[in-house]
Amino acid sequence: MLQSLNTLAKRVNLRFVPRSARLQRAWFMSFDGFDSRWTDFPDYILGITKEIWEDRGISRLHDYYSGNILVRAPAGIVQGNENVIAATMMTLAEFPDRVLLGEDVIWSDAGGGRYLSSHRLFSTATHVNDGVYGKATGTRLQYRIIADCAAKGNVIDDEWIVRDQGAIVRQLGIDPKTYAADEITRQGGAENASRPFTPAVDKQGPYTGRGNEHALGARYADLLQRIMAAEMSVIPALYDRACHLELPGGVSAHGDAAADEFWMNLRSAFPSAHFEVHHTIGRDDPEMPPRAAVRWSLTGKHEGFGAFGPPTQADVHVMGISHAEFGPWGLRRECVAIDETAIWKQILLGSG
Repeated sequence: MLQSLNTLAKRVNLRFVPRSARLQRAWFMSFDGFDSRWTDFPDYILGITKEIWEDRGISRLHDYYSGNILVRAPAGIVQGNENVIAATMMTLAEFPDRVLLGEDVIWSDAGGGRYLSSHRLFSTATHVNDGVYGKATGTRLQYRIIADCAAKGNVIDDEWIVRDQGAIVRQLGIDPKTYAADEITRQGGAENASRPFTPAVDKQGPYTGRGNEHALGARYADLLQRIMAAEMSVIPALYDRACHLELPGGVSAHGDAAADEFWMNLRSAFPSAHFEVHHTIGRDDPEMPPRAAVRWSLTGKHEGFGAFGPPTQADVHVMGISHAEFGPWGLRRECVAIDETAIWKQILLGSG
């Protein structure tokens, strides 16, 4: 196989270099204070993820995560590396064969040796043991995650992560609303249940960047802002008619009509909620499609019919991270991450 790849590469005046050889050559190199094992920032993000989760290097979190790291997720905010380690072990106890496949790392350089990665992962796992998702079912799961991680000097010290909880619970045979209601009950009722993440509980971490100035990041952010301003006509105008969509709940769809349906149903549930873009990255890298990552939120009341049933007037904060790839006919691929169970929990807690 290697010989055939080298033969093919010679025809186009290139040489195939195995990844192991690239890493070995890079051992004597480093970038901005990061370990010399890593060829660049995406290599660092992909490498430590595999080392921690699949190679069982959980203790390496002491090296790769800062002691007082802030991890924000739709379910809430976690502070401190010890809490991250505990959560990691709990997940692996329930899903011991979990695999995290890095689909893409869309990243930006904030200067001064600080970077931000928006890491899109496709995870597979088997529900082998009892845990937060209930009694073991033996169900084989697959779902996506997008994690925004800020790092400096070989250490991650700020994080935002959105896991497609809707996909997980549906594959376990549970409706997201039912899962949220059961969670409230398990946690001792509405008075005692943990509250999902909102801006009111957020804390300022060491990362204060907003991304980069690349035109593709601005292009995607503008597209989302126009959709949230009810300018739905931009979808058939700016999406490829054959676009490929990966949407919450583990939904794969195609075509601009499917994009219209998703965004319309989300926005109509929170029609007057404030939409805010928090971070944008655009990338145009060799051998990769032009692409962008945007972290955004919707904050307001559940006062419309849409993706979350009849209006309840409950206060809701939606944490979202989206990735987009562009082609000659517009947006050709989009992956949107929100946590439906966290939204339902806010609706149930806020509406009694």
